[in-house]
Amino acid sequence: MRRVGIIGGGITGLTAAFCLKQRGIPVRLFEAAGRLGGVIQSVRRDGYLAEFGPNSILETSPVISDLVRDLGLESRRVYSDPSAEKRYVVRGKKPVAVPTSAGGFLTTPLFSLPAKLRVLAEPFIGRAPEGLEESIAQFVQRRLGQEFLDYAIDPLVAGIYAGSPQLLSVSQAFPKLHALEQRYRSLFLGQILGARARKRSGEVSKQDAKKLSFDNGLEVLIDALQSRLDGDIQTGAPVRCLRRRDEGWLIELEHGGPMECGAILLALPSHRIACLDIITDPALKVSSLAEVYYPPVASVVLGFRRADVAHPLDGFGMLIPEKEGFNILGALFSSSLFPHRAPEGEVTITCYIGGARQPLLPLNTPEVLTELAVKDLETILGVRGRPTFQHVAVYRQAIPQYNLGFGKFRALMNDMEAKAPGLFVAGHARDGVSLGDSIVSGHKVAGRIGTFLSLEQRRLNAMQHPVSA
Repeated sequence: MRRVGIIGGGITGLTAAFCLKQRGIPVRLFEAAGRLGGVIQSVRRDGYLAEFGPNSILETSPVISDLVRDLGLESRRVYSDPSAEKRYVVRGKKPVAVPTSAGGFLTTPLFSLPAKLRVLAEPFIGRAPEGLEESIAQFVQRRLGQEFLDYAIDPLVAGIYAGSPQLLSVSQAFPKLHALEQRYRSLFLGQILGARARKRSGEVSKQDAKKLSFDNGLEVLIDALQSRLDGDIQTGAPVRCLRRRDEGWLIELEHGGPMECGAILLALPSHRIACLDIITDPALKVSSLAEVYYPPVASVVLGFRRADVAHPLDGFGMLIPEKEGFNILGALFSSSLFPHRAPEGEVTITCYIGGARQPLLPLNTPEVLTELAVKDLETILGVRGRPTFQHVAVYRQAIPQYNLGFGKFRALMNDMEAKAPGLFVAGHARDGVSLGDSIVSGHKVAGRIGTFLSLEQRRLNAMQHPVSA
């Protein structure tokens, strides 16, 4: 079997490379940076463990648990504390627990009585015309009302995409939500009836999925993948050109000789794909992928003495609606979620700042970002005193926004694969922005590449050894 060239050493590229090697297919992975893992990076210092980016993986698919098993990481896997499942949304400058039952919804102070009655009317709202593209804000206003948008969906969107519900496309950013309405007419009915289909597939909704990490943070997963691919990885290796040839592809690096391969996987952000020189006949026009918006996001990890935080931190974390007027998008109660994230008598809180809501804020210095976060935590959680630990990471192009019109970018990536056989695209550029989505994307594209190479090998064998008439 011919070698596969993989461009990009984030979680998608690493997962795909590992899955291809499991199938006996040789790979070579090229990463422009000096390290692997992209936004996944963990640091342990002074008894604290801080994540540079995401804090957990949602175990939404058997593919994720299979990967952990195949890497021999089951003994190092840790699930979130069951007592930390409570989620908070800030209203009136204070965290309010999100209701988890029908009875809780009816009594929660998170929504007014008119808002609750409006939500209860959802099953009687008709579906949108097929083919109409709505923003998530338009969709929710139509089906559930303005208050539910302001205090449920707006903070949720900030937590997932660091995005704006007025800009995100419901069909592109929340395709399952859009499909529920189209198939079942009602979101409530769709949740009930759609649960059967999820059970048959083995998939779990993100709301119900277990949250996992590892004893020394998410970088454990990256280290394990790297060790299994040792010798098949080249870091500090930016790609200059991809050239389609009669019998495969040629990868040309900025430094070093070219490499022939039977297929290429682009596991890159959209803006990096747009910068590649891809030479094919007919020519591929990929420059428009640079238009996909990736707003800046800062992760601010803070440690405090447990006695200096008035809130019990008895949950997953809190999300903050834009209407509340704070600087942070939300916060995770990291030391409540997983063990050994803070020393005894201390707590860790991870805040996120910026996104499409306030894209200029992450461009401030780490000192300013820390002060912004501390000020908000003082008001919301009753934090006193100075942080005992600080860690700030800034991503100037963080999360792709599946905004209105994003379908044209997905169509372009589909067109790339159709017009240039052997070229594949995977990862958050098209397949979902969560870590779980990226792992599943890497697994699936490995299967597609394996099928392509098998068919291509048969075709080449038939050309070399034609059957006599």
